[in-house]
This record gives sequence, C-alpha cells and structure tokens, in this order.
Amino acid sequence: MAMRRLFETAVKLPGAPGLRRLTVTEEQWLEAARDLAAAGARLLALWASGQSHGSQSVYAAFATEPGVLVLMLAREQDGLPYPGLEEMFPAASRMQRAIADLSGLRSTDPDTRRWLRHAAWPEDFHPLVDEHVPPAPQSPAVDDYPFVRVEGEGVHEIPVGPVHAGIIEPGHFRFSVVGEKVLKLEERLGYVHKGIERRFTELPILEGHRLAARVSGDSAVAFSWAYCQALEGLSGAEIPPRAAWLRALALELERIANHLGDLGALGNDAGFAFGLAQFSRLKEQVLRATERALGQRYLLDVVVPGGVRADIDAAAADALRACVAQVASEVRELRDIYDEHAGVRDRFTGAGVLTPSLAMRLGVVGLAGRASGQAFDLRVDLPCPPYDEIRPAKVCRSEGDVAARVAVRFDEVMESCRLVARLLARLPEGEYRTVVPAPPAGVAVGLIESWRGPVLVGLEAGPGGTIRRCHPHDPSWQNWPALEHAIMDNIVPDFPLINKSFNLSYSGHDL
Repeated sequence: MAMRRLFETAVKLPGAPGLRRLTVTEEQWLEAARDLAAAGARLLALWASGQSHGSQSVYAAFATEPGVLVLMLAREQDGLPYPGLEEMFPAASRMQRAIADLSGLRSTDPDTRRWLRHAAWPEDFHPLVDEHVPPAPQSPAVDDYPFVRVEGEGVHEIPVGPVHAGIIEPGHFRFSVVGEKVLKLEERLGYVHKGIERRFTELPILEGHRLAARVSGDSAVAFSWAYCQALEGLSGAEIPPRAAWLRALALELERIANHLGDLGALGNDAGFAFGLAQFSRLKEQVLRATERALGQRYLLDVVVPGGVRADIDAAAADALRACVAQVASEVRELRDIYDEHAGVRDRFTGAGVLTPSLAMRLGVVGLAGRASGQAFDLRVDLPCPPYDEIRPAKVCRSEGDVAARVAVRFDEVMESCRLVARLLARLPEGEYRTVVPAPPAGVAVGLIESWRGPVLVGLEAGPGGTIRRCHPHDPSWQNWPALEHAIMDNIVPDFPLINKSFNLSYSGHDL
C-alpha cells in the first residue's frame, strides 16, 4: 500500500508509458526507498544533474507494479553526502560511485573507491559539472585501488585484464583462488573514459539520438529508441503507428542477432566449434536481411526523432519474413543438438548458478534475471506501442545456471522470430516519420527493453534546443555484480563460459 500511495502522489513524467516523478526530501528519499524495496520494486537507474555551484539533483528510477516511479532529491551543493541506497538496493553502490566521480556528489554508503576516474583527470575535477576541462596530465598517477583481499592458506590471486586479446573492451577481473576453485571475483570497469555523458551536453537535442545509439553498439536500437521516446515526450510529439511498428521490428531483429551470436560463442566456449559455425552463419543471414530491409547491418541510425529513418518496401519485407522463418527452423534443430550433446550439456548444467533469491536481492534484470526466476520484461509488464498490441510471450526459467541462460536465449530467439513475422504481416499503413520540434526545458525518461535488459535514458532539455543533461543507463550496471557471485565455487577455466552466458556491456558502463 505504501508503494501505491507513493505512486499516486507523484506527478506524470513525459517519456515512456506509466512514468511518475516525486520530489522528496532526504528523509523522504530514504523512507520511500525502504517502502519500495519492501514492496519488491526494482532499481532501474540512479544518476545526478546540476552544476558545481548551486542546486543539484539526484534521480532514482524504480520499476513498480503500477509503473515507473522516479524519485528526485533536490539539494544544495554543500559538500555533505546524500543518503545512500545500497542497503536496500545493492546495485546502487557502483552507480553512486560513478555519480561521485562525474558530478562530485557523494553518498553516505561506505564504499567511496573511485569507479570511473582511474586517474584520467585531476581528483578535484568532475566532468559533468565543471565547465573547463583541465589538460590531461603528462604522467598521471596510478590509482591505488584497494581490491578486497582474501586471506588463507593456499589462496592466491589471478589478475586478468584490463587489456584483453582481440577487440574486447577493457575490464579488470581479480580472482582469488585455491587451486582452480574461485573463492572471490572482483571487477573494475570504466577504463576507456569516453566522456559520453558530457558529450551529450555539447549536442543539439534533436541530434542526441545518434550518440545514444553508440553508447553500447549491440543495443543501438534500444538506446536510440529510449532517447527518442524521452525527446518526443518533452516535445509532445506523437509518432505515427507505422513508425512504432518499424521500431519494434528493428528492436526484435537486434535481439535475434545478439542471441544468435551468443549461442554460437557459448557453444564454442564449451568446446563445440560446430555451434559457433552454425550460429555465426545464421547471424550473418539475419544481418544481411536486416541491411536489405532497413539499410544497415547494425541499426545505429534507424531510429530517429519522430519515427524511423526510412520505410521498408514489400520485397524487403518478404525477404525478411523468409529469412526469420528459416532461422527459426534451423534454431529448433540446433537446440536439439545442444540439448543432446553430452559434452555441451555437462559444461552448461550447474555452471555459474545465480539463485532466484540472490538474483532478487541483487536486482538482476533482463535475460540474466529471467533465467533466475525474475519474471520482468518491459515489453510485457510496462509495454509501449506496439508491444501493448502484439503481446510478446514472457520467457522465464528458475535454475539460474548457464544452461538456463542458454535456454532463455533459445526461447527468446523463437519468440522474436514470431514477433517479426507478426509485425511484418500487420504493419500499419501511413507515414513512417513525423516532425519533432525542439522541446521546452524539462525532464523526461525513455525506457525500452533491450535484448540484454531495460535501457533507460534520463533526458533534461535546456533552453534553445540544448541538452542540459542526458544519462544513458545500460542494464549491465545491475548485472555485473551478479557475475561476481555466479563464478564463486566454480573453476577458473569455466569463467569465460559463465561470463559469456551473461554477456554484459563494458561500453555501457563507461560514461
């Protein structure tokens, strides 16, 4: 009842359906967080806005049964910490540490270690609030990052990264092991220093969707749609029905391509190269059909303010429909092969278990959450058009191991193939884009379920078509800590397999 009262007293917020905003004091901030946690709400994102002098605000977005509630804590810049939320929502810890690095606002929670800075800028500089960027230091001092040590006879550490082989982005993994058994894993991310959040403030608001699509390239449609959803909410623009259906088509194609790639890589990590070859072939077929239909293999520029960049013609739609039908047929056969292969089954089953109770406590979202009993999918639970009409089937497992995360991927590929066929068969006639004017100053939130989980964009418009603040939030923020738990008591050689079963974004963490 407390959560519903909070939601009812909040005001409507532009952007995604079912959004409300509630401005609170520090005491109310903690009280509301406790009520939300007790009611089973999920923390979707945590970010800050403001200037180095004057007032600043901290925002926390929660998924609740009635909708999404955004708490706004407005406070003067007095150097005092704001109340931390880690006790109620453990995933808040790294988000709060990122806020401290970027905006200078610190929470009362005990972990004050730097998360994003890595000595890349002066300690007293905060990229999102300080106007003048200092010159890069000639020889920056290396942060003395205090990893948590595990003591005991025979315990030793294995450092991996931050530089990895191939094209993978940087991330450091510190294993504490006995023999090959992992006692503890601690991660450290954010090494690239891309400056995405500051770069948003230098762009016209009608062009920010292009940068949003590049926050994490494997989720380009989700991020650009979330950005445009927030922008269109601020502008009061209503996109044509055909545009919404084409956006959903692009989102499901993005989901299919990513799941196919992961299923192949997971087979390869289990020593089954046949799986990598077959799923790579299928992914390539989907990417080629996607390019013919929508103009790009990876859909970085398809979603634009007011709709989509280009329409789809009948011939391309037919070819795309035939492609996904063939993919669905072959995926069924490949699933039987994976399920019946003793070696693959042995590697997948029981590896990297994340129990439903722990997944709930950690606030795990997306496919990793749904493989551990967290039956939450924005397309079903808080749908935007056209998902309120096409009604996707929610996929969920409870075992929480690699096998469960693989099973969720198989099921979601099949469901997305069904949705693509339905979207193409019932695509509304009419325009595919409308004009979106530059919005007045204000705050809005976009929220889209990517293949990995909920993508949130908090957008604050400034005067004259400027961006005062834009926070793009990838679901990997919630799920990276879960990987640290899932690897415990497994052997070191199983880490690549377990890690790939989550397949979290380094880029989405590096703002």
